[in-house]
Amino acid sequence: MSSTQTHAETLTEAIQALDGIWDAERALTALFGAGYRPADGAAGEKRARQVLRDLADAGAITKISEKPVQYRRADG
Repeated sequence: MSSTQTHAETLTEAIQALDGIWDAERALTALFGAGYRPADGAAGEKRARQVLRDLADAGAITKISEKPVQYRRADG
């Protein structure tokens, strides 16, 4: 991940490119692939969940399920 690209930007690009259903595990995998290295697994999943919530608040994705928490593209 470039130093100028935020986690939200990275995840937005991945969601646009790959579409489908997104959860914390898939989001963390995308962030990891872009170079994000959390201190541990729990910290990584927490960060992924926060980025997903932020994207939902911004209207980029829509929550489709509470348990398990899942999202999809807002225009999908």
